Amino acid sequence: MTGPLTEVLDGQREADLQRAARALLKEPLLTADGPYADAFRLVRRHAAELREWFERNTGWTLRTDADAARLRKTPGTLTDATHAARETGRAALPFTRRRYVLLCLTLAALERGESQVALGRLAEQVVLAAADPELVAAGITFTLERRDERLDLAAVVRLLLRLGVLRRVAGDEEAYVSGAGDVLYDVRRRVLAGMPATRRGPSMIEAQDFGERLAEMTSQTALDSDELRFRAIRWKLTRLLLDDPVLYYDDLADDELAYLTRQRGFLTARISELTGLVAEVRAEGIAMVDPLDDLTDVRMPEQGTHGHITLLLAGHLARADEPVESAELASLVRELALEHGGFWSKSAREPGAEPELVEQALEKLVALGLVGRTDHGVVPRPALARYAVNEPVVREPGTARGSAASPRTTAQDER
Repeated sequence: MTGPLTEVLDGQREADLQRAARALLKEPLLTADGPYADAFRLVRRHAAELREWFERNTGWTLRTDADAARLRKTPGTLTDATHAARETGRAALPFTRRRYVLLCLTLAALERGESQVALGRLAEQVVLAAADPELVAAGITFTLERRDERLDLAAVVRLLLRLGVLRRVAGDEEAYVSGAGDVLYDVRRRVLAGMPATRRGPSMIEAQDFGERLAEMTSQTALDSDELRFRAIRWKLTRLLLDDPVLYYDDLADDELAYLTRQRGFLTARISELTGLVAEVRAEGIAMVDPLDDLTDVRMPEQGTHGHITLLLAGHLARADEPVESAELASLVRELALEHGGFWSKSAREPGAEPELVEQALEKLVALGLVGRTDHGVVPRPALARYAVNEPVVREPGTARGSAASPRTTAQDER
């Protein structure tokens, strides 16, 4: 009985480890009493193994204590702005530049504050901090005089509530926005301390250019040996495979592509073993596909009007042989509305709604690595080929199946 029992226990341990790793990839900040409390307990149980794996393969550090588990993730591409923080609720709008500034100012105010804070008091501290001449010179203003400013602050606070940095004691953010009340929060200082994910504090960076500052905050030690250089490449490639929808070979430097060519099987096998992701290797790149479909912040296809429009535009772009202008796509949406508008929301059928609908669709397609945007228009990328289909053919009963439309096979689909 020892053999079968050992196999069962080993299988359960591997399943629990995988669940813990997936939870950290989905929510890098887990709290003991948050929505992923079960996953937090698994992370605590397997902390040593998880910490060793992430440090060896990605360079990310994992900190755990009784209150929270924090995986300090650094993206493989620092310039990717397509996966912004989002509001909670149905709208789930991405954070704007001003909201990110408010988030940083709010965290700074909380760090200097007490264990409890009222939203009104927190807002006063943020307003004072926003008056910094450098922020004003950069075009950031925050005075609380307008409702949209209060809505921005409320969105930041709701994000911190979801992350577990704050715990609401009394009141409601909507009442504060409308001027009808205030809100009181507990500040969870241990969780707050785990928010920064950089290797160096921003105050220690002397560079003024944003890109240079970001690079210095996330830079590693001097790569003065082949071993360190190969380690840095392994970290970057593993980060890209874990975080990005598609890793395209054309986006890699020569030394990175050479390393991936040699170590592709090892890298993808290590990721699959820990996370359950499955490597889809194509002529142009690699995608780590999730059979469970829950490790993504952007889905396609997706239900609803915007999901339908995105899918229709994807099919059109997949057949394009040259860059497509946004105006052309807006005209196409107007034509599609005549055929499909009965299934769309009323606002999507309004005249003049086409540019916004196209922009929302393109944001999703860019975030998924399916298209790129250039000065000449929208350019399809290889992974978009899977959405290219022939025109549908209506068959009479008894007609051979060979006359029906089927997904178009392209060079990009060849393994």
